[in-house]
Amino acid sequence: MPTDRTAIDTITGYYYQFDYYILQLLNCSNGCDEVCIEAIEDVDIRSADETTAVQCKYYAKTEYNHSVIAKPIRLMLDHFKQNTTNRDNIYYKLYGHFQCGQSKLTQPISLSFLKEKFLTYTKDRVKHEHHIDLNLSDAELSQFLKHLTVNIEAVELSTQKRTIITKLKGLFRCSEFEAEYYYYNNALRVVRDLSTKQNIQERTISSRDFKEKINSKTELFDIWFLDFKGKQEYCRAIKQAYFTALNISPYARFFLIDCDGAISEPDIKSIILKIFRNWSKLSSREPKPFCPYIYLHGTSEQTILNIKKALQDDNVYFADGYDFKGADFKAKSIVRKPCAQNGIKLKFITELEQIDNILGEISTTKIIYQFFLDAPYYRNESIQMHLIKIPSTDCINKMI
Repeated sequence: MPTDRTAIDTITGYYYQFDYYILQLLNCSNGCDEVCIEAIEDVDIRSADETTAVQCKYYAKTEYNHSVIAKPIRLMLDHFKQNTTNRDNIYYKLYGHFQCGQSKLTQPISLSFLKEKFLTYTKDRVKHEHHIDLNLSDAELSQFLKHLTVNIEAVELSTQKRTIITKLKGLFRCSEFEAEYYYYNNALRVVRDLSTKQNIQERTISSRDFKEKINSKTELFDIWFLDFKGKQEYCRAIKQAYFTALNISPYARFFLIDCDGAISEPDIKSIILKIFRNWSKLSSREPKPFCPYIYLHGTSEQTILNIKKALQDDNVYFADGYDFKGADFKAKSIVRKPCAQNGIKLKFITELEQIDNILGEISTTKIIYQFFLDAPYYRNESIQMHLIKIPSTDCINKMI
């Protein structure tokens, strides 16, 4: 059973390989070029004329020694031996990052060095010479060396990721946050899903198709990535991206909150009060007073009623579009401007279907912040909307 640290190192290694895979797809100049994960090697890069099989190794805490890469090179040689009809069109690459020791490897690799350091080994006290076991001639080994590239000075994980983020920002013309938490996240999800497929063709994707698949801000959000990043860091990134403005413009802001089964009524109330404190200006001196609209999704009518009562008990008065008991909902009622005279501090939306009617009555700038657990539950292409994935409802308190 691996220790927690060993597990983290293993996951880091997967990320390094996945990132390399993503980078190759982003680097393809021809949209038809294909990349396959877990085929001949960890990553296969295929153009119309040739295939490069790449073995990725990430040993950020390990000193380089020839023995560490010897087995991967022997496995590449195994493929070279078996591939008797197409050797000229297949290339092999070992791409590795090590803590130190890179100077031990002198390049280009000579035939004698290949035999001595990589192909000769001892197992169960028995000496093996892999090239002899495979019955390969010196001419064939020399041909293999011409098709082999060994890079043990590959960039470290964060540098490789930074290159990906920069490329995604350019490709989708997006912010740093969107590049990492949406497009990069989506890329990881696509790669991880491909890696689980049984058939090689199903693990293969063209550069063009890959870019189309990751061009989404929500649908592919991967909780695996969120766990690796850490919820605290994710919440800080959301806050930095959306909720750090010092001078708040008098816009109509809608906060749509997806409520999970774990969140309590007092905690929901706490989130609402924090939104009210941070995103309203109601002073009599304010020329354009404003307050936020709140909608709670996925919770019961009784819970909503209890929260309304609790807000009222705290003298937090709100408009909800119902002017008297038994009245029908009126969008014109809920959009009334808050002021010292009417005492409105919040706008409480009771039903999802009311949002479109409310938006239609507002002439000022409108912004929607939709916090969702699994998938977005409200769509409106005509309004500026920020779709924010949340691992749990209580995380919102750390974001706003």
